[in-house]
Amino acid sequence: MTTYSVVCRRVGNWWAISVPELKGVHTQARRLDQVAAMAREAIALLLGIEPVSVALDARRAARDADEKAEGTTAKAVLALLRDGSICRWPIGCAWSDMASACRVDGA
Repeated sequence: MTTYSVVCRRVGNWWAISVPELKGVHTQARRLDQVAAMAREAIALLLGIEPVSVALDARRAARDADEKAEGTTAKAVLALLRDGSICRWPIGCAWSDMASACRVDGA
């Protein structure tokens, strides 16, 4: 049995669903708890099989999304460090020292 990953994005009040391994497999669901069933049905229709025989790997899509989010977060933090919006906090440094170094009021 082949396992397919499912990618879903929130679009307005709907979840847009696609299956990267199968070109042209797209569907939608109103609620997140409906995504797996809708994805199985769309895949089964394309392949001419029963929906119960379709295996999904939501962890792969979630892992890819996590990696993308981590990369985006890292880029944002580096940008904030570069422009001085935030400053680094060395291990063992007291709050009062960092507050004055970063020009935080109330130090």
